[in-house]
Amino acid sequence: MIEDIEQDTEQRMQKSVESLKDDLAKVRTGRANASILDPVTVEYYGSQVPLYQVANLSVPDARSIVVKPFERDLMPKIESAIRNADLGLNPIATSDVVRVPMPELTEERRKEMAKHVRQLGEGARVAIRNIRRDANQDLKQLEKEGEASEDDVRRAEKGVQELTDRYIAEVDAILDAKEADLMEV
Repeated sequence: MIEDIEQDTEQRMQKSVESLKDDLAKVRTGRANASILDPVTVEYYGSQVPLYQVANLSVPDARSIVVKPFERDLMPKIESAIRNADLGLNPIATSDVVRVPMPELTEERRKEMAKHVRQLGEGARVAIRNIRRDANQDLKQLEKEGEASEDDVRRAEKGVQELTDRYIAEVDAILDAKEADLMEV
């Protein structure tokens, strides 16, 4: 029973870290990255579909993204979807592709984005701490019901705390790397 709680706790903490990584991938740095366009959806035969399902995305250089639609009719829809996605990008449609140049980030914008990254990181830390709290409550419940001894519960709580420390350190390392990437000129 205690092992189940520990496994569940570790899986949930890992999911929190993965979620943070996904969120940080969407934060634009100075370099082009196709994942920046992940939130963009395009109207396709009456329904909204993610951009990557209707076009090939490529990064030919560090300053631009190229979107090549599977159907030529989608060019204006893709262009307007990127423009309206509130990403601060201004796509340019050519004959068969949509080019998305990445604008230079100002120092002020870099600091603003670093602040946003820190907020995302704090959200991940809070999620990990909440998972720790839930695990400790479950362990106390086992002890209360007589399914685990007090010593076993204390050992398990120590293990949960070690997991928490490890995942928070991982979050900190990810944030430091992203902030350094953002501040790089």
